[in-house]
Amino acid sequence: MQKDNPKKGAGDNIMMEQLSLFDDREKSAPLASRLRPESLDEYVGQKHLIGEGKILRRLIETDQVSSMIFWGPPGVGKTTLARIIARQTRAEFVEFSAVTSGIKEVKEVMNQAEQNRKMGIRTLLFTDEIHRFNKAQQDAFLPFVEKGSIVLVGATTENPSFEINSALLSRCKVFILKALEEEDLTALLRHSLKSPRGFGNLDLLIEETHLHAIARFANGDARTALNTLEMAVLNGRMNEEGVLVIDEELLAQCMNRRSLLYDKNGEEHYNIISALHKSMRNSDADAALYWMHRMLYGGENPLYIARRLIRFASEDVGMADSQALPLAVSVYQACHFLGMPECDVHLTHAVVYLSMAPKSNALYRACEACKEDVRKLPAEPVPLQICNAPTKLLKDLHYGEGYIYAHDTEEKLSRMECLPDALAGRRYYHPTAEGQERKVGERLQAILEWKQGEPEA
Repeated sequence: MQKDNPKKGAGDNIMMEQLSLFDDREKSAPLASRLRPESLDEYVGQKHLIGEGKILRRLIETDQVSSMIFWGPPGVGKTTLARIIARQTRAEFVEFSAVTSGIKEVKEVMNQAEQNRKMGIRTLLFTDEIHRFNKAQQDAFLPFVEKGSIVLVGATTENPSFEINSALLSRCKVFILKALEEEDLTALLRHSLKSPRGFGNLDLLIEETHLHAIARFANGDARTALNTLEMAVLNGRMNEEGVLVIDEELLAQCMNRRSLLYDKNGEEHYNIISALHKSMRNSDADAALYWMHRMLYGGENPLYIARRLIRFASEDVGMADSQALPLAVSVYQACHFLGMPECDVHLTHAVVYLSMAPKSNALYRACEACKEDVRKLPAEPVPLQICNAPTKLLKDLHYGEGYIYAHDTEEKLSRMECLPDALAGRRYYHPTAEGQERKVGERLQAILEWKQGEPEA
């Protein structure tokens, strides 16, 4: 008797059918994905770009979209906006990753886009984190952008001026997307509670103040706000009436560590260190402490901050308080010995000291002025009078001739010229009247006046 022999692949078909019956990916997808807006009217935030009559909205509605760059912090809707543009302009949406794709993949996508163009189909190529593409990858886009094979929409959290090739950047319009306001995020959270795609089918209780707390915690990031709410709902307790309750204690657990906007390698890193430096320069100790602790909280290496404080001690305090530099160096050593979290108080010490110290940039200006002369002027020889003459030959060549040993004079000074002839009389250091530098300035003035007196016999 011949046994039944099922066709090859029948089991696979059954399995696929079963998967389709139990496939609830739409329901099980993260809340942020389920609530992704599908039209401009559903989109939250960026009113300066897509509000009624605004430039990007007009371009979309009139179907005049060209290649563009979306520059903004995480979670503000860059990907979502690109999807909406593709949908409203009836373009094929292709998402491309800089992390997983090389030049080969770029060219494959471009060639397919070119074929689509010949068939009258437009391709919107969305490239998230476009700043991660290297120069060769970015250059591969150029010919296809130029001839209109694709509409390139790049998203980046970094300044495009620094991270994107100038040739590619010149062919794209840059739109700046802003962090979402607290009210925008609160409205989004309310919508998620009512929408069938969100928690509209659940009977749950959450205070309005708690929604505002989540919005503040999210710090302008819609994804963070929705993820936090979702975590709270998934961990909520059911009361006797069958209502899912989200209380303050639960929210506190879900928001135990705030994710501040701070990318140690990105533009915000430089923005915040700039804020620290300029706050200290303005003698605003409170603001300086805030920015310094923002950096520490974001995971910055305390030694990096300490190195910047050492630089500040000479650049912005300088001779007005010469104790600033050894103090900053000591704080660096303390940070090296102790590390975090103990060294935070030492950094606080230095930041407050430098903020409150008298300020002088005379050393910085002297440094820059001197470097400028060194770069631009011919390399002048050392005046013979201050050259060493360790051999008879050099003495015969007049090396050291006319040298005056300052310690042998009554004034401990001489009128001997130490600069090359072409730079004689040049001054780089101009003391200020701030702090201890006032005395330095008075001494320098006295020296200059003495040197302008009668030359030595």
